[in-house]
Amino acid sequence: MNYISVAEFAAKFGVSERTIRNYCLVGKIEGAYLVGKTWSIPEDAVLPERRRRVQRVMPLLAVLREQKASKLKGGIYHRTQIDLTYNSNHIEGSRLTHDQTRFIFETNTIGIEGESLRVDDIIETTNHFRCIDLIIDRAEERLSEGLIKELHAILKQGTSDSRREWFAVGEYKRLPNEVGGNETTPPQEVRGAMRALLKEYNSKRRKTLDDILDLHQRFEAIHPFQDGNGRVGRLIMFKECMANGIVPFIITDDIKMFYYRGLREWQRVREYLRDTCLTAQDGYKALMDYFKIGY
Repeated sequence: MNYISVAEFAAKFGVSERTIRNYCLVGKIEGAYLVGKTWSIPEDAVLPERRRRVQRVMPLLAVLREQKASKLKGGIYHRTQIDLTYNSNHIEGSRLTHDQTRFIFETNTIGIEGESLRVDDIIETTNHFRCIDLIIDRAEERLSEGLIKELHAILKQGTSDSRREWFAVGEYKRLPNEVGGNETTPPQEVRGAMRALLKEYNSKRRKTLDDILDLHQRFEAIHPFQDGNGRVGRLIMFKECMANGIVPFIITDDIKMFYYRGLREWQRVREYLRDTCLTAQDGYKALMDYFKIGY
């Protein structure tokens, strides 16, 4: 029998290492045994069922909704809007700085002199703010083609792409595309591939971090839209983490190359993407600690 560490088991199910150690101590993980001060856990062990509170909203989601409704400035909602929008857009080539993104969110104006900015960067920034509001409002909603298409429609609304005849806003791609030099699912097969992916994902009663990462990697491999797949995919990850009581995370520019490697190697070495996202999660946990929000 193969054994794994507490850290590996915790990452596999998207829970804290402290929780896993406590489970081991009280005998809730069958076959786990202590060697010195280190627990060894059977690789095929299952996570004990928690007595879940009925549809209890995680503290973070409750705070985000409260601050969104009250239009509170300087809180975690404010910070999440700016950081998630800036980083996700920047990964895709936006030239707006973090400060410019902040200014647009805080004032709903541009107010930048002596610098040429791409109109699409500004439009997609304001659109991304609206996408974040959508996933906060509808975090617990079952993930569906309709919701995913709605995110894409909001993100690309009013952009130069939306005026191109071949570009389908809020609909699956009409022309073949590739990502990172790799082929993606042909347009005529996208609908079937997306339905199969969502059916498999939604059949899981309890989603783990690995389930969400697997969904993300396969979504990006399908690349269902002509453009905007990365941003929509990362919004979905953030939503699904909140829906399943998992601390969400923001892929920042400084770890994007590790993120790309993780996506590329997911089917072979899952640790690459998992470790990258856990690092990003630590960053968001630090933010939650600062604002005194439990997780």
